Amino acid sequence: MKSILLIGVGRFGGHIAMKLNELGHEVMAVDKNEERVHDVLPYVTNALIGDSTNEEFLDSLGIDNYDACIVTIGDNFQNSLETVSLLKELGAKQVIARASRGVQEKFLLRNGADRVVYPEKQLAAWTAIRCTSDHILDYIELDHDTSIFELSIPDKWKGRSIVELDIRKRYGINILGTKKEGKLDLYVTPETILSGDKTVLVMGPQKSIQKYFHI
Repeated sequence: MKSILLIGVGRFGGHIAMKLNELGHEVMAVDKNEERVHDVLPYVTNALIGDSTNEEFLDSLGIDNYDACIVTIGDNFQNSLETVSLLKELGAKQVIARASRGVQEKFLLRNGADRVVYPEKQLAAWTAIRCTSDHILDYIELDHDTSIFELSIPDKWKGRSIVELDIRKRYGINILGTKKEGKLDLYVTPETILSGDKTVLVMGPQKSIQKYFHI
């Protein structure tokens, strides 16, 4: 269990709060908007109405006691920059900040953010990949070259073993596991037979996966 300071609880920040709560972490939520703070109360350990660009207010939160600080301010980039900078000055161990545009990412990193998330860009990539193939159910980009895809099993794979398909040797694509009715099975062997009632997780170079599955 970790202690998280979440600054900004609009729609994006609210979803983060709900997920952190589901994972069992302690969350302190902060926002200037009273209604937003009220809405997020069921999902956080504590919540305060306050201005995160006010150094005295931030300092009163005991910044160095949190394992991570997440800044998801979406309506005022100047406030986001100031908040990130203050958090670092006050001893934040890790600052994760939200960017809406590429140029914002650069400024946030320069101002002290350890990591930057870009939800609009990431969702756009996911949507573009998802809609370009009937097989793709989910997609995770590990880096610029490698991704993990969850795929419905193509007709030409059904009833065949992993060793018979030989896609690792031929295309550099690894089969990591299978999934059935939401349950993941990572125990696969070369002799595992793929059936149509499952989905499959594959990992490999994006170009190889895109070419093989006609994405």
